[in-house]
Amino acid sequence: MPTRTLHAPVTFIILTFLFALAACGSGKQSTICPLTTSCGCGPGVACVAPAYVYATFNGQITEFPVDPSTGGLGSATTTNGPSASLGLAALDSQFLYVSNFQQTVTGASLIDAWSINLSTGTLASVPGSPFSLAPLSLAGGLAVDNAVQVLYVGDVDKIDALKADATGALTAIPGSPFPAGENVYLTVDPQDRFLFAADDTPPGNVLAFTIDSSTGALTTVPGSPFAAGSGSVTSPWLAGIVVDSSGKFVYTVLERTNQVAAFSIMAPGGGLNPVPGSPFATGNDPDALATVNNFLYVANAADGTLSGYSINPTSGVLMPLAGSPFAIRSAALTTDPGGNFLYVSGSSSMRTYKIDATSGALTQIGLDLPYEGAGAMAYVQ
Repeated sequence: MPTRTLHAPVTFIILTFLFALAACGSGKQSTICPLTTSCGCGPGVACVAPAYVYATFNGQITEFPVDPSTGGLGSATTTNGPSASLGLAALDSQFLYVSNFQQTVTGASLIDAWSINLSTGTLASVPGSPFSLAPLSLAGGLAVDNAVQVLYVGDVDKIDALKADATGALTAIPGSPFPAGENVYLTVDPQDRFLFAADDTPPGNVLAFTIDSSTGALTTVPGSPFAAGSGSVTSPWLAGIVVDSSGKFVYTVLERTNQVAAFSIMAPGGGLNPVPGSPFATGNDPDALATVNNFLYVANAADGTLSGYSINPTSGVLMPLAGSPFAIRSAALTTDPGGNFLYVSGSSSMRTYKIDATSGALTQIGLDLPYEGAGAMAYVQ
């Protein structure tokens, strides 16, 4: 009995420490820690995993640490990257991939890959990087399926599907590349059920695919492609495409007509129905877009504004936010998963905006950072 009395508190402390360490050490969640641990939280204090915003700038990948108390961006560090890229994506917060316009002698595009140190945000090149696509390819936008660890690449009339192993190295899955239209930008729904691609084939369409839950293989959804634009537009110039946080709606921009097209996703098959009133007006030359919670933000390149909309959670209909379009010049956008902050890369700087949870209004926090014209951005936590 004396021995038990002596060791019980020690056992409790060890078990509690291990529990807290396991909860805080994953880098993917916040929790309440009963004891101080290596993740920096104390008794009864929320433990917030480190977070970073990554962006492509002029041949470099720039990493900005996120201040956990304000959401603002800290001092940046850089890693050499491709000179030109249209896509950047993080897989399961472990690996960062960037499409590379550089081609091999066979005309194959490349994918650059890094592992992410979640404690520091630093990047280390994945062994074998860069990875080559098939001959006569041109890597564009990227999307990921975290459930099956597959990276999808928008390509010329096709979509490449690459499986990541435990080191982050990429290998084409059976059947890849999968036939597709004139797509550059891709998105996967939050439940990893469907992949959607913006298709520039007139009048402008959205391509829809189901994702095999075991292999990541793509199967065309019956009825795809789904028309997004007007039959009178010969070059609709579809650009960014996103699925909303609920996984119920798809939005893509039509640059030529200054509009954003909206669709509801018909589960379980993945077919698309136009949202009532679609397409909706934007500013001039819409390009990038980001959605979180019940809000959608669209960057208008030609007039230097940012359009903001509320999303009707039942119908997907877009309603302009009060004060929209905002006088915010932007080229690339990303948000944190909680929908608290919008990160904007403009023609002269990087900025952070607080998103009002009720109105969607944007309030800048912190100072402008002297980084301009990001090709793509991603938030990693």
